[in-house]
Amino acid sequence: MTTIEAKHDLVRGDNARRDDDAGAAFVLQSKGQWWHAGFHLTTAIVGPTILTLPYAFRGLGWGLGFFCLTVMGVVTFYSYYLMSKVLDHCEKSGRRHIRFRELAADVLGSGWMFYFVIFIQTAINTGVGVGAILLAGQSLEILYSNLSPHGPLKLYHFIAMVTVVMIVLSQLPSFHSLRHINLCSLLLSLGYSFLVFGACIHAGLLAKDHSTDYSLEPRKSARVFSAFTSISIIAAIFGNGILPEIQATLAPPATGKMVKGLFMCYGVICVTFYSVAVAGYWVFGNKSNSNILKSLMPDEGPSLAPTWVIGLAVICVLLQLFAIGLVYSQVAYEIMEKKSADVSQGMFSKRNLIPRLILRTIYMALCGFVAAMLPFFGDINGVVGAIGFIPLDFVLPMLLYNMTYKPPKSSFTYLLNMSIIVVFTGAGIMGAFSSIRKLILDANQFKLFSSEVVD
Repeated sequence: MTTIEAKHDLVRGDNARRDDDAGAAFVLQSKGQWWHAGFHLTTAIVGPTILTLPYAFRGLGWGLGFFCLTVMGVVTFYSYYLMSKVLDHCEKSGRRHIRFRELAADVLGSGWMFYFVIFIQTAINTGVGVGAILLAGQSLEILYSNLSPHGPLKLYHFIAMVTVVMIVLSQLPSFHSLRHINLCSLLLSLGYSFLVFGACIHAGLLAKDHSTDYSLEPRKSARVFSAFTSISIIAAIFGNGILPEIQATLAPPATGKMVKGLFMCYGVICVTFYSVAVAGYWVFGNKSNSNILKSLMPDEGPSLAPTWVIGLAVICVLLQLFAIGLVYSQVAYEIMEKKSADVSQGMFSKRNLIPRLILRTIYMALCGFVAAMLPFFGDINGVVGAIGFIPLDFVLPMLLYNMTYKPPKSSFTYLLNMSIIVVFTGAGIMGAFSSIRKLILDANQFKLFSSEVVD
């Protein structure tokens, strides 16, 4: 028996044993409709990281910035569409995959791919979880500092508060149970995007007598590094990495439902991404901060927008970060539950409830501890995009489609897919190099348990 045949038998055996799989039965319940998938996708992609887009444009300029943002949007939509097609094809063949790692191992016929995807997904999901807690703590600190400028509380106090709330919310048992939270998340993303857009227009009109500088780095080498860092940031913003798990929440058959969810998600993306990127870069140019809210609230001088607008935007960001942290924790919970729970005992039995409570509390507490210890975690955003999201969202889906549908090597689809693989592999390598370079340059600012987040 060949390695590929053995792997296919292993995956089929796994499907046959799914009735005994608590991770599938409890966390990845297949009960959702297409609009639920749209809610989950939007929460996974449209988050406060979009407030970094003016900063990403700062390394690219107007023309290249628009081009990269649009190309990334088109490519990721195409990528997620192809992955959904591959999942549908496997389902029709009697092999419904509800995990990214199973899909990659089955189609590519390689055992190491199974563990490669686990490693990348774990790095992304844990990183997003830590980042969500850090940003939520920072949002609370912003509100607190405006109400009590000389108050005694530090950043790590707010991170601890956020972690406690996340521990409570993490006890929601399944991905499907987040559907109402993720609907609120979608509305919140629209809310703070419109508020930031309005605040930037207001700031721009107030500063109409001052010219905005859109020039790039003067040295060519620095300009190249900045461009690839910006590309990695945009890739991370569009990244998902959990589409098979989201499609798993759909009631079978899932065919066609995911595409409707994608259209909903990308409708929100078009409204939010472009409004924030254009308004923010128009006002601040190459002075754009990595969080546009900081640009609107400079350390010196008055706020550039009404305080109530910025405060409401910060509250919307804070509330959405809880939903994002929950969504990206589901893969970790599914892995835990598969190993620790007994599906025959029932989801809310004492046998399964106690391990769930303990394991999820430990996971969230560890994420909170790392967020408090490393308040420069946001500086790793470009690295995560380069070595995490680019392989999962820009490379593997094209490869999986070519392996599954086997289009002729001379066909447009095959050539397009291979071109995307080559281009984004190169962009990922360069992006990782330039992002790591930035980490090294900023290293002297890194302080454990600091009250200042490194920009």
